[in-house]
Amino acid sequence: MEGTREGPAGFVSPGEAALLEEDVQRSYKIPTPPLRRSSSDLWFLSYLPIALSDGLATPLIPLLAIAEYGLYHNAFFVTAIIAASTIFEVPCMILWGNLSDRVRHRKWFLVASFAATGSLLILMAFPMSIGDYFLLNLAEGVASAAAAPIGTVLLLETRNKRWWSRDLGLFGLISGVGAVLGLALGSVWFLVSTPHTLATSFSSSAAQNGMRWLLGTSGVLALGGAATALAWVEEPHALLSRAKLAEMGIRDRGVIERFRRTRRRVLHIVDLTKGVPGTLPRGETAFLAALLVMSIGFQVFYGPLPVFLTSDHASHGAQLAQSGIFLVYLASAGFATGLFYHSGLAVEYGNPKKVFLLSLAVRALIIPCFFFVPVFLGGSYYGLRIALILLNGAMGVSWAFLSTASTLFLLRLVHGRSRGKALGWYNALAGLGGLAGTLWGGILYDAVGAEDTFFAAALIVVIGMLMLVPIRFHQSPYEPRPPVPSRRRSKRSSAA
Repeated sequence: MEGTREGPAGFVSPGEAALLEEDVQRSYKIPTPPLRRSSSDLWFLSYLPIALSDGLATPLIPLLAIAEYGLYHNAFFVTAIIAASTIFEVPCMILWGNLSDRVRHRKWFLVASFAATGSLLILMAFPMSIGDYFLLNLAEGVASAAAAPIGTVLLLETRNKRWWSRDLGLFGLISGVGAVLGLALGSVWFLVSTPHTLATSFSSSAAQNGMRWLLGTSGVLALGGAATALAWVEEPHALLSRAKLAEMGIRDRGVIERFRRTRRRVLHIVDLTKGVPGTLPRGETAFLAALLVMSIGFQVFYGPLPVFLTSDHASHGAQLAQSGIFLVYLASAGFATGLFYHSGLAVEYGNPKKVFLLSLAVRALIIPCFFFVPVFLGGSYYGLRIALILLNGAMGVSWAFLSTASTLFLLRLVHGRSRGKALGWYNALAGLGGLAGTLWGGILYDAVGAEDTFFAAALIVVIGMLMLVPIRFHQSPYEPRPPVPSRRRSKRSSAA
């Protein structure tokens, strides 16, 4: 990579990368672990089965609820199930992260998180009441919340800091590719198992059994991740201070937009009550307010999307079978993952603010198109499926550029120690906006139908985009002046 490098907050410029490295070496005394033998890196691969599991479970949980409990015309219940694992996400990440600091055992938190996630997914594959299904999904979100803050801090504690940038990139790549492979596995599963019934009833007994087996497979994969973590993860020799990491602004964002929950592959979750003192400047506050609005708009669309894809709600449902729905999700995830590196280059050599605004404008135009596809292509099942796959693929392309541009935009606004606090608010507000947007999307869909809901989502995105326009933007990375060494005068010289 020339000209850019994948740093803690995505693709950052050489100046910003040098600034972060200088802060690490000059301002913070972080213990440097000894060089580890290559076999200790095997624990990276324990995130591959959990990422596969996540890719499978993301669409399966709402789809199984729709088919099993007949929620075709009750989008709010579907969005409530989607939001269930998000409700306690950020608080639980803070809780698990801080608790691991006190107990001083990272490995067992990671193993327990993977094992509990797999066990709960297997239980959800058995027939039960909708109340039990909701509670198990809620518990699964609480259990999986420990894997993000602990796993990636464990990476920093077991690796020499000169390899952090490379290892964080590999860590994110494993998670992203694993999720894409999980969606691909689900697509192949339904294409192979029901090749002659592509347009049959979504809620047939054969389709429901296929979804249950696949959700159980997702749980087994998560248990496989727990087994590999148990065998390969080694406890670190020294623990890093989470407060120091917060001040350094080290974090990582996943490249795949989540549909089931807003969890991202985060290096740490900043405890906002212990952040850097003082308030954020007006520009940063305006950016975070726009982020909240945009997150709401995205999820107002994505929250009720499973209902739109499966049913004839409001006379314009897509009525896709499971294979087509998985391909729609796979298109977005695959394009986002494949273009993330190229989006970093475009943002680095271009203008992050312009790329950010253009990506938002493209999304605002694409979202209403989902409604019109069944109107014009409702009579052609294959044409309808291809059109929706291409539309959601375009949403994935826009997300690749949007996610990279947003982090660089914020880094150009925030200086020094305020970065940790700003990035902590970034995570919290993105999660809060996603939760609120998911639930509001379900309410709107039930009240006014797909057309008005999708147009409302696009309008909210446009409002967030307009909120970004007046924010002043630094064209070049922030480069602080080197400190001037103070000269002490001896008593003898002062007396002379």
